[in-house]
Amino acid sequence: MKEKPYSGACERNRNPILAALREHFADRRCVLEIGSGTGQHAVYFAAALPRLVWQTSDREENLEGIRLWLDEERLPNTPPPLQLDVNQGQWPAQRYDAVFSANTLHIMGWADVEMLFARLPQVLEPDARLAIYGPFNYGGRYTSESNAAFDAALKAHAPHQGIRDFEAVDALARAAGLALLEDRAMPANNRCIVWARNRPNDPASA
Repeated sequence: MKEKPYSGACERNRNPILAALREHFADRRCVLEIGSGTGQHAVYFAAALPRLVWQTSDREENLEGIRLWLDEERLPNTPPPLQLDVNQGQWPAQRYDAVFSANTLHIMGWADVEMLFARLPQVLEPDARLAIYGPFNYGGRYTSESNAAFDAALKAHAPHQGIRDFEAVDALARAAGLALLEDRAMPANNRCIVWARNRPNDPASA
């Protein structure tokens, strides 16, 4: 039997992220996780939030590992993972009232980040919320020496990778009809940033 993929970072950050999701996803029904990675976050959050259907998704090469985690836990609120490459192919036909993604924006190229936000509206319910976890720069500056070192390592590995500027990402979110709800500090110099989709009659969307 193939061994499940494992991420120590997922184990370390899952409880702080869950605290944010308990608040912002408390009344949600169905979440699309973009870039589910190993699948560890999915089974942990789905078990802790049993009223929420947790739909995993990732590129084809990561789906087998996600299935191993889902099959072992056998939770009733974790359907099979979807193949989703933000810059290629079809996005899900279903609409979701929540979207979550962790540690993805600094792995994608910037063009893929732009495509992610450009295509988000087609899968969002009118009252949807978006939560993104990971490191961010502010005003073009690193928030810590460790983030600066991490960014250098990312770019050495692949020049298209790197920590994103919050202001640039927030501009993409606003262009997609999302308004900032909270920018929460997290351990290890990470953030959990939550946006809400503006309703047509929301003054913020004017």
